[in-house]
Amino acid sequence: MATTRILEWLGRFYIVLLLGFLYLPIIIMAAMSFNASPFYQLPFEWTTDWYASLWQNDQLIAATWNSIEIAVITTLISTLLGSMASLALYRYEFRGKKVLQALLFPPIAIPWLITGTAMLIFFFGVGIGRGLIAILLGHVALALPYVIVVVSARLQTFAPELEEAARSLGANQWQVTMRVTLPWIMPGVIAGGLFAFAVSFDQFVVSYFLSTPGQTTLPVEIYAAIRKGFTPEINAVSTIIIVVSMALMLLTARFFKFGGEK
Repeated sequence: MATTRILEWLGRFYIVLLLGFLYLPIIIMAAMSFNASPFYQLPFEWTTDWYASLWQNDQLIAATWNSIEIAVITTLISTLLGSMASLALYRYEFRGKKVLQALLFPPIAIPWLITGTAMLIFFFGVGIGRGLIAILLGHVALALPYVIVVVSARLQTFAPELEEAARSLGANQWQVTMRVTLPWIMPGVIAGGLFAFAVSFDQFVVSYFLSTPGQTTLPVEIYAAIRKGFTPEINAVSTIIIVVSMALMLLTARFFKFGGEK
């Protein structure tokens, strides 16, 4: 009995340490975005001046909007193409299918430094060059494997008999897909879309290689700002992004019941 209680308390202590390791840096960063001192000096003096200064930083705001626009477009394209590819891989048998499925994993495992270099050479070779279009194409290429893997995993739990039953009742392929298959795999589609958005919005290496002066994303702009001299405005924009991201994640998880029924 005593051993069980000790293990229980050790388990709780481990969880507290783990959560602290994950969230304590974020909490400190958010708190310092409200500190009047630009050098994080204590005692803490409450202010919202850094948020006011943030809205005057046109370069940082422009980079933020670039990241949001690219991430949203990347999510839409990757989710659509990835879901279609997952359905094709699930429904049809063709020569080279196993090889094609195996080739989905190397882009996830290859270091982004190598991927960014390869994309830079390729885009210059085909005449695209650098810029927001190149960044968008690069992000789509990075996000697609994640969507395909997640949606394919969801499809493995799908019963083919449901599609067969729908066809026996007179439904055509389009109706079967939209009314039977898609509702079942929708949690996987949403999860894949969230992966795609996170990969794109947080992407630094590929964006750094493919961006041009004046057309950068938020991670690249933050890196450039840190090299010039760190300012609490970066804490402010990071805090806003974290709050919005966590709110969207919680709403999505609640709406699609990712945690299961309670």
